[in-house]
Amino acid sequence: MMRHILVAAIVVLFGLIFARMVGGYVELDALRPLALDYVTRAPVELGTPNIITGILITYRGFDTLGEVAVLFMVAASVGLLLKKDDGKASVAKVSSDKAAGEKTPAAKPVLARTEAARAAAARAAAAKANASARAATAGTVAVKTARAAEPAEDDEAPQREPSEIVRTGTEVLLPLIFTFGAYVIVNGHLSAGGGFQGGAIVASGVMLMLLARPGATLNVALLSIVESFAGVFYVGLGILGLVLAGGFLDPRFLPKGEFGAFISAGAIPLISALLGIKVGAELSVIIDRFRS
Repeated sequence: MMRHILVAAIVVLFGLIFARMVGGYVELDALRPLALDYVTRAPVELGTPNIITGILITYRGFDTLGEVAVLFMVAASVGLLLKKDDGKASVAKVSSDKAAGEKTPAAKPVLARTEAARAAAARAAAAKANASARAATAGTVAVKTARAAEPAEDDEAPQREPSEIVRTGTEVLLPLIFTFGAYVIVNGHLSAGGGFQGGAIVASGVMLMLLARPGATLNVALLSIVESFAGVFYVGLGILGLVLAGGFLDPRFLPKGEFGAFISAGAIPLISALLGIKVGAELSVIIDRFRS
């Protein structure tokens, strides 16, 4: 009873807090000074219509680099924790069997020295033999019953396939998902989107593909190589901005181009594409690790 009262009190307390927050919310009539500075400078200095992408990739470049590093550490940690280690299990099993064999003492025959002892030992041996025969018969029946039931289960397991809805949806939606993910990545400097969003969309397509094809496997080694090269090139572009322009990940070492054109905004499209490749590869590896 006290537990229910405590839970109800906590719910009421959170309700009052959120009600106060909602009631005290007032929409700003004007931008804050920092936001106004970003909104004013980004289109002129970076040449990108999508101000948010410009801020995340350039002005907050170190923050974006840290987020990518955190995602990489998550993928590496998941792969390490969920990695199958059959070798150690086999070694441990062999060691335990060997230790058990060493600790098991050899049976020593007991010699009866008197006629009564011999007779008692014979009766005990006969009773033990009868009990063993009954147990063996019962075990044989149980094993036969289990073996008779196993083929049905084994036959059903490989035949389990995804439903027609999943297979048809995968055939129709998978190309659209990958195309939309690529579109979001390469148009991040022009419209809503960018590398993180597009990479997550591509990874969702990979998850759908694995659901539709449970037996399929991802080339994790190739994905790791692609992800590593994307990270190296990403940092390389940041260093080029530091050397040739005004700071780390400054995209102005390439021409800004025409405002609103597909090829514009300096190196922002390249940086966004590298982010999309890196995020998509890392999330795909995480999904595959959890699946396996």
